[in-house]
Amino acid sequence: MTIEGILLTALMFMLIVGIHEWGHYYFAKRAGILVREFAIGFGPKIFSYKKDETRFTFRLFPIGGYVRMAGEDPELLSVEKGQTVGLMLKDEKVTRIFADEFEHRTDCLVGTITNVDLEDSLQIQLDLDGELHTYDVHPQAMIMSKKTETQIAPRDRQFGSKSVGKRAMTIFAGPMMNFILAFALLLVFTFMVGVPTGEKTLLINDITADSAADEAGLQKNDVISSVNGEQFNTENEVTLREMIIASPEQEMEWVVIRNEQAITLTVTPKDVDGNGLVGITMGQPMKTPDIISGVQQSAITMGNMFKFSLEQVRELITFNVKLDELGGPVRITEETGKIYETYGLDRYIMFAAFFSLWLGVLNLVPFPVLDGSRLLFLGIEAVRRKPIDPSKENLVHLIGFAMLMVLMIVVTYNDLFRLFKG
Repeated sequence: MTIEGILLTALMFMLIVGIHEWGHYYFAKRAGILVREFAIGFGPKIFSYKKDETRFTFRLFPIGGYVRMAGEDPELLSVEKGQTVGLMLKDEKVTRIFADEFEHRTDCLVGTITNVDLEDSLQIQLDLDGELHTYDVHPQAMIMSKKTETQIAPRDRQFGSKSVGKRAMTIFAGPMMNFILAFALLLVFTFMVGVPTGEKTLLINDITADSAADEAGLQKNDVISSVNGEQFNTENEVTLREMIIASPEQEMEWVVIRNEQAITLTVTPKDVDGNGLVGITMGQPMKTPDIISGVQQSAITMGNMFKFSLEQVRELITFNVKLDELGGPVRITEETGKIYETYGLDRYIMFAAFFSLWLGVLNLVPFPVLDGSRLLFLGIEAVRRKPIDPSKENLVHLIGFAMLMVLMIVVTYNDLFRLFKG
């Protein structure tokens, strides 16, 4: 694992997770929901800053992110009847409610709460030396305690107060932005590598360093003419792949065209778990695309990636995958560095596109704590015309989150064990 791989993975992670959470954030704000926090990562804060009503934070563990909306979880600070507080007023409305450290403030009214409603009527009543006084509360008033502040959330600013349609759009926006990002990255990739010319010529697009192909003298852009006397082009490329896999440690005679000259080389596929591997990627001649052909090719590539992502997710949720085949942040970092070092920037962009698409598909799975689960609960609410008990829904998501954390610990352990084992 290299520093370059770590930095490239961090960049990819911040882009993919950031755009996902921005989708939730943007549509929540558009629906009028108070967004308390926009977080990348989980765990202790590394860095944070506040803009308008939202605190943007970067947290220690890079395993996801979240947008915390008012009404979705218990508030950190609150005031209750019978509590002594200090009120700061501006234009005859309460803008600050001090739960402590108000004794020596000269800009506060100090009294005991006899009635308070910070969700509907937005009023607070205080007993000031035996006299009752009622004050209107500003809809963006802050509750202050131990130098921590929490903005109040009137009912119409809470997630649960919005229509099922607006809440569903807010949740779906995360995966949707991952799909949009994937397509945008594939457009960049397509314009970097080009689109097929339509010729059937089979080219060597990339060669892995120190591979059998590299050692035999094959080069990028060589045209594969024949292998072991059999002619090959893009129509029977699969047959060539099968031939290579079936020939570990067996010499193969390759004829390639380089600078219009036929060159014969002996290639011996390396034995990798019983399969032959030469270390090349193959394809057909490419040309610089126009806008229409670039969009079309990107759409085709994304469609193929989408099918592959669905198959991978299906195997994951049906437990048709071995635990040691799963990878966490460590393995992703390792593979990202290898892709960039071996194949270059274009393949790194393509990998980022696939990862964004895969994350979008995975998040739509109706597993507790994922967006798909929340959409399922909203669908049930729409059918039965009343919401599910929030405490029960939160319990389901909490269990799901705990399960994901256990899985993440296990795959990270496997990654580290594999890494140090060499």
